[in-house]
Parts: sequence; structure tokens; C-alpha cells
Amino acid sequence: MSRIAEVVVLAADAHEVMAPLTQDNDGTRPWHNIFVPIESQWAGTFGRGWAAEFTHRRHWAKLLEYLEAVPWPRPDTVQVLIHDEEDDCFGLWMLYDGKLLEVPLPCTERYIEPSSGTEDDSTDISYLLRTDSGLTMLELPTVNRPTP
Repeated sequence: MSRIAEVVVLAADAHEVMAPLTQDNDGTRPWHNIFVPIESQWAGTFGRGWAAEFTHRRHWAKLLEYLEAVPWPRPDTVQVLIHDEEDDCFGLWMLYDGKLLEVPLPCTERYIEPSSGTEDDSTDISYLLRTDSGLTMLELPTVNRPTP
């Protein structure tokens, strides 16, 4: 099943470490998508963000692991925002002790749908839903998001 996910990486002073991700894959990363710099509104200044769109979950499933290994000049500023097409809002991951952990957002719950075990569906699919929307929540288990 094809699902679109938008991914935004925000990090201060990270132009050099993000530069390879704005080029075609040289075989060092598990996906082929390219991040595009998010330009600043002020001419001549560099923004601190990059965005990419992934069309299959398996293409970005290893993204967080890859980004954990990047030698960030200021790891305390790294934020990864992911919005899968079924999510109500972007999820937020931040680096804590070298690991990208999802930061629980107020009025949200992440639900997980176990994979079918097929190659096309090689990872569990999760949904980030607002709990204050008044809609019925899915009958799926929730994800235990460790508190940073």
C-alpha cells in the first residue's frame, strides 16, 4: 500500500551534514528521496530546515536510525517532523542521548497497526491522532512513547 509521508528536518548549523541528503543517493542511505532546503524568508540568509516527501513507508522506515548517526554540529537543535498521510498532525522527534525519540504532544496518541508480514509492508504502520477531535479512536494498541 502506498502512503505519502512528509518529513522535515530542522537543525542549526547543519548545512554541511545535510548537503549529501540534498543529492542523489550514493548508496550510503536506505532511501532514494532527496531533501530540499527550506529557504529563509530573508534573502541571503540560510534557513535551518530541509524537507522531503516519501511515497512508501519502507522508503523512510530507516530514516530515524540514519539521522541518529549523522554527526550533527549542534545535536540539541535537531528536530524531525513526520506527517504520514493518515496522521492528524506532524509528529516530533528530538535527539536525546544520541537517540531520536518521539516527543509526546498534548492531546495526541499514537496507535500502531501490526504489519501483515509481507515484504511491501515490512514495518508496522502507526497513526498519530488527536484525542480532542471528538472522533472515535481506532481499536488498535497505542505506542509506548518513552518520555525524554
